[in-house]
Amino acid sequence: MKKTFWTEISCKVPVEIVDEFSDFLTELTGIGVSIENCFLNTFDIETVESPRDMTVKSYLLPGAGSEEIITKIREYFDAYQEKTGFIFELPTVSLIAEEDWANNWKSNFKPVQIGNRLVVKPTWESYTTSEDILILELDPGMAFGTGTHATTCLCIEALEESVATDNDTVLDVGCGSGILSIAALLFGVRHAVAIDIDPISVESARANARLNRVYKKMEISLTPIDAISETFPIVVANILAEDLVKMSQLLVNRVKSNGILILSGILKEREAYVIEGFSSFPIVLISSTASDEWCCLKYRKVG
Repeated sequence: MKKTFWTEISCKVPVEIVDEFSDFLTELTGIGVSIENCFLNTFDIETVESPRDMTVKSYLLPGAGSEEIITKIREYFDAYQEKTGFIFELPTVSLIAEEDWANNWKSNFKPVQIGNRLVVKPTWESYTTSEDILILELDPGMAFGTGTHATTCLCIEALEESVATDNDTVLDVGCGSGILSIAALLFGVRHAVAIDIDPISVESARANARLNRVYKKMEISLTPIDAISETFPIVVANILAEDLVKMSQLLVNRVKSNGILILSGILKEREAYVIEGFSSFPIVLISSTASDEWCCLKYRKVG
């Protein structure tokens, strides 16, 4: 089998702008990032260290416009240097084999509690829990969605609030590793339809569904949303703001009357843009929650 190589872009930035730069890089590439030089035990606040800088990495398929991305990163660095005088190291670019890229997650991905009763636990970590805590086992592989990013946490919290009965079904648009669908099933929905445009994400979601013993309750595929005719009590989409607005009609159409629409992947500065993009539809904004410069919008469909 031919080995797949990814382009790794690595940038060292001051700790005070790591969130801002991570958001910038996510918007620029359309892919999540990993942040290194930081150790955090979610259950022991005393373990938090205070590094002066952190390394933010993104991964692209070869030929995915890395030169243009490097140019935009350098423009970002130049603008920050002009304001503060800080001198950045140049971004480094290297090729990394697919299996090595996936293994890079393991040193930074620890069990984390999200909401009131869900713990996301990587497969290689052990965790002792009480009976009222739900454990979601996850191996992110090549797909983003470890549960630690603010957008994923916000979506899981919104799902926990929204799952009312075991008769609920959920549509997960842009499912990634499948974490949101699996979380919804653990919270009590009876069936989840998870779709993505990326074959790697679909395979990762299937593997994680089997790992959590919910595979028979999940329908995972590359089916485009406009090919789905069913409507759902809950629809969740954790994708970029621009894509949410482009898909707004399709997303709203997939929500049942009185159903819930959860939208995330939205930078706070783009919140008004998304709200405006959904303003003409028969939905009512129930809540807007935020974390780490990201926000999550929850709507109820009326009529």
